[in-house]
Amino acid sequence: QVQLVESGGGLVQAGDSLRLSCAASGRTFSSYAMTWFRQAPGKAREFVAGISRDGGSTGYADSVKGRFTVSRDNAKNTVMLQMDSLKPEDTAVYYCARPMYSSTSYITDRGNIAYWGQGTQVTVSS
Repeated sequence: QVQLVESGGGLVQAGDSLRLSCAASGRTFSSYAMTWFRQAPGKAREFVAGISRDGGSTGYADSVKGRFTVSRDNAKNTVMLQMDSLKPEDTAVYYCARPMYSSTSYITDRGNIAYWGQGTQVTVSS
């Protein structure tokens, strides 16, 4: 089965930057869009960013537009999330996620996700 492993989370101050990485197993990585979700305590898991299978298109939640950038390197089976100008409200566990079908859009919801990473904690202090 597909395994996703996130890394790069940590504790930073407001205004700082972090780059998250997600390493995927398998040989079909480039056939699927990839996404990032996050979940804060007491909140539902929410879509953050997504990228098409070839990296040509991206999409973002309104709350992170202009601050976060998603990218991928299909040769390395890796998807990244560059997070700039971090705010305390960005504090959450961030999850890398692969959609269920190769045809699923890079902008999607939880119901269309087939595989989740274990999550990486991002904490932003004021």
